[in-house]
Amino acid sequence: ACKTLKMDNIPKVRKTYCKYKECKRHTTHKVTQYKAGKRNPKALGERRYHMKLQGYGGQPKPVFRKNAKTTKKQVLRLECQNCHKRKQISLKRCKHFELGGQKKRKG
Repeated sequence: ACKTLKMDNIPKVRKTYCKYKECKRHTTHKVTQYKAGKRNPKALGERRYHMKLQGYGGQPKPVFRKNAKTTKKQVLRLECQNCHKRKQISLKRCKHFELGGQKKRKG
């Protein structure tokens, strides 16, 4: 992974251990970048938050504005090619993140 805040280049296929009972061995995994899903407006927390916003009283919960970090921790999503189960791995902080880019060659 990325130890100093430089560019991180990760291959699209990785051979790693699959912990699920169908495999229990090292298999090839397809690597993708984790992305947060669309928020569901029918979820209880979302409904409760919007009910709290209605009426008098202003903004009831704090809105985060003091963003000090310049990087985000990248999360990889690994899907086993054998049993198709998925697991997630988090990396250290990186300025630039690339998936399946060309490898650096010496010379």
